[in-house]
Amino acid sequence: MNQLPSAETAYAKINLALHVRRRRPDGYHELETLFAFCTDGDRLSAAPADALSLAIEGPFGEGLSAGPDNLVLRAAEALRTAAGVTTGAAIRLDKRLPVASGIGGGSADAAAALRLLVRLWGVEVPDAVLHDIGAALGADVPACIASRACRGEGRGDALDFLDEGALAGMAVLLVNPRVPVPTGPVFQRWNGIDRGELAAGDPLAAALSGRNDLEPPARAMQPVIAEVVEALAAMPGVVLARMSGSGATCFALYEDVAARDAADAAIAAAHPGWWRLATTLR
Repeated sequence: MNQLPSAETAYAKINLALHVRRRRPDGYHELETLFAFCTDGDRLSAAPADALSLAIEGPFGEGLSAGPDNLVLRAAEALRTAAGVTTGAAIRLDKRLPVASGIGGGSADAAAALRLLVRLWGVEVPDAVLHDIGAALGADVPACIASRACRGEGRGDALDFLDEGALAGMAVLLVNPRVPVPTGPVFQRWNGIDRGELAAGDPLAAALSGRNDLEPPARAMQPVIAEVVEALAAMPGVVLARMSGSGATCFALYEDVAARDAADAAIAAAHPGWWRLATTLR
C-alpha cells in the first residue's frame, strides 16, 4: 500500500500462535508467539506544528484519552527526545479497530506514529533505537513497528523475522463479539502449565501445530469467544481459526478470498452485532 508522507496505517496484529512458557521474576510472562499483520487497521495522519497534539475520531474513538497518557503521544515524545527534534506535530488517529481486543490496538497506533513521525520530521533513527523506544512502551510495539511476520520471544519483543512464504496475501477474517477482555486478568487466569515450545520452521505449519494458551482463560471470562471461534472454524475453506492475543478478537485464515467472503457474509447474517474485518495478511 502506498503511503503519503503524512499518513500511515496501524496494521492490525494477530497472534497465529501464542505459547506462555512461564512467569518471569519481573512480573511479565515468557512467551513464544508468531506475529502476523493484516493489510488494514487504524489510520494516522500528521501535520507540522509547534507542539505535539492528538485528536481521535472513528468508530472506536469515543472515550479514548487524547492526553499525554495515550501511547501515540508517548511514542511521539520519546522519538522527539531520541532524535533531538524541537518541533511538534498535530496527529489525528482514525480508530477503526476495537479497543483492547488482542489485535495490536494502542501498540499498533504507537508503532505507526513512530513510522509516520520519522518521515514527517525527516530524521534518521536506527532500527535498534526504534526497537528500544517501542519496547519501553509495550511488549508488542517492536513487532508492530516492523509490521511483518516474525517470531517473538521473551516478553514478545525479542524478534526473529520470518520468510512470510504462504502467509503473504492469505485471506483472513477478524471477528470480535464486542465484549471487553482486559489483558491483565487473562494472564492472571493462565493455569501456569507449560504445554511445550512453539515449533520452528515454516510459520504456517508452526501456527497449525501451535495454540493460544490465553484462549482458555479468556473463554472462561467471556464464553462468547468460544462461539466466535467455533463459528469461524465451521466455515468452508478454513485453514486455521483461533483467538488472537488475549482476546476477544478471533481470526480465521481461509484458502482463498471467496471462502473468506462467504464466511464473512454468513457470520454477518447470523451475528449482526459482531464486528468483522475481511482483509489479507501482509
